[in-house]
Amino acid sequence: MVGNFDSVQQIGKEQFEAVSAAAAAVTKGWQSIAAETTDYSKKSFEKSRLLAEKLITVKKIDEAFALQTDFAKSAYEDFIAEATKIGELYTSIAKEVFKPLETATKTFTAAE
Repeated sequence: MVGNFDSVQQIGKEQFEAVSAAAAAVTKGWQSIAAETTDYSKKSFEKSRLLAEKLITVKKIDEAFALQTDFAKSAYEDFIAEATKIGELYTSIAKEVFKPLETATKTFTAAE
C-alpha cells in the first residue's frame, strides 16, 4: 500500500512540474511576442512619421502619389514579414508548452 502511495505521489509531482514548466514557457513566449510587437509598432510609427514629413515638402501631386505608393508597398511587406515572425513565435510557444506535458503524459500512462 505504501509503495503504491509513493508511486501516486511521484506521478503527481511529475504532473505538477510539467504544468509549471508549461506555464513558464507560455509566459516566456508571451513576453517575446509582446517585445516583437512593440518593436514593430515603433518602427511602423517612425516610418509613418517620415512619410508625413516627406509629404509636407512635396510640390507635385505625382510625387505625393509615388511616396504614398512606395510607403504602402513597404508597409505591406513589413506587415507580412512581421505576421510570419509572430506566427513562428506562436508555433515555438506551442512546441515548448507541450514538450513537458507530453513527457508527463507518457510517464502517467506508463504508470497505469
